[in-house]
Amino acid sequence: MSIPLSSANLEQISGAAVPDYDRSAITTGIVHFGVGGFHRAHQAMYLDRLLAADPDASTWGICGVGVREADAAMRDALLGQDCLYSLTLKHPDGAVETSVIGSIVDYLYAPDDPDAVVERLADPATRIVSLTVTEGGYNFSPSTGEFDAANPDVVADLSGTTPLVTVFGLVTESLARRRERGVPAFTVMSCDNVQGNGHMARSTFLAFAKLRDPELAAWIADNARFPNSMVDRITPATPPELASEVAESTGVSDNWPVVAEPFTQWVLEDDFSMGRPAFEKVGVQVVDDVTPYEHMKLRLLNAGHQALCYFGYLLGYRYVHDAASDPDIVALLRRYMTEEGKPTLAALPGVDVDEYIDTLLERFANPAIADTVARLCQDSSDRIPKWLVPVIRDRIAAGDGVPLAAAVVASWTRYAEGIDEQGEPIDVVDGLAARLVPLAQKSQTEPLAFVRDEDLFGDLADHELFTAPYLRALDLLRTVGARKTLEAVLA
Repeated sequence: MSIPLSSANLEQISGAAVPDYDRSAITTGIVHFGVGGFHRAHQAMYLDRLLAADPDASTWGICGVGVREADAAMRDALLGQDCLYSLTLKHPDGAVETSVIGSIVDYLYAPDDPDAVVERLADPATRIVSLTVTEGGYNFSPSTGEFDAANPDVVADLSGTTPLVTVFGLVTESLARRRERGVPAFTVMSCDNVQGNGHMARSTFLAFAKLRDPELAAWIADNARFPNSMVDRITPATPPELASEVAESTGVSDNWPVVAEPFTQWVLEDDFSMGRPAFEKVGVQVVDDVTPYEHMKLRLLNAGHQALCYFGYLLGYRYVHDAASDPDIVALLRRYMTEEGKPTLAALPGVDVDEYIDTLLERFANPAIADTVARLCQDSSDRIPKWLVPVIRDRIAAGDGVPLAAAVVASWTRYAEGIDEQGEPIDVVDGLAARLVPLAQKSQTEPLAFVRDEDLFGDLADHELFTAPYLRALDLLRTVGARKTLEAVLA
């Protein structure tokens, strides 16, 4: 018989680590929008560590907030067990660690009572408002990069005639109340896996505030802070069998457990308006500038995923760990990261990049995570231009070759044709698929057609340092297949 998670039952739990601090003494200092798997495996986990390590951290508990209809399920799961939940880490060697996380101390569901959320945000005790709302949650147009003021929910919130429904409306109203009451502006801390996430948060929240009240927007711009951060931990959606696994291995009954890889990293810009937790005590890298660390992740981890996924798919792999165990793909990844990605990085204090590369290869090959190749292949038009093209540009500007990165772009082109090496259809999941698939197919007769898309590649098609290895790899992919192409590129 498993023990239901609750504050009253913590002392009965012996099969998992439990909070060893007094949760009844924890008060809310952080309000977090978007309590999903990643937040619970990452930011909330770091706060849990800090609460255990530092008695002075007791004013930094988290109050979660849900704004979407789908968030009602998280409300019910967390409130039904005093906001406790289990986090299970699965190691590549099969080892499993489960712990109970206690840093979330309350949860508010905005559709139930929007004003309760606004008042919690307006409370002087709230000093940080954090976000994991995904890139789409920032409500900007992919084509223009501007805030989408025509979004019906935004229009409704700006009207002031209906209950607030967006994170922008709730946060801005709370800042208006803080201004009226003489309470300082809090820090808005984005923890989304988005490049320049703090800049993006600042831009979009100020855009909304300016539409509502330009003077309020000016006050927010002068007083609030929006630090950038780089976050990293592979956290798949909770699989259906996880709850029973946790119950069997630990004796704990959890409404919504979380599973993640052991590796975690958080690099955070030290720019806060009302103080911050002592994150550095629990492994967070608190720095003046996140950019070089962000480049490391984007150009090695994220671009590495793209190097793996198209070749992996064409070779018949459907899980990342299987593709990452293929010797040719491992060689491609290591050589791309070491020979082309790494030389474009600025100095990274406290980071051994070669060791980081070793860690990435180990992480990719972790079978317990069961990440899919198809997921990595999705939305490539949003990924390759941000993660791989900057490496190619920097290398060309330095007069250096890009045989490996060019081969990766060629593998994307071949994948985007929509037919695999067995003649079976490939479901190209991409917002630009209607444009990309015809371009990829056109490149069979006009070889540079795909990379002449200037929105994605700029002028790369005019640089022989790129086009020569790209065309060679693309021809090999079509004539001898992915395996022999990899062998030729790596020779």
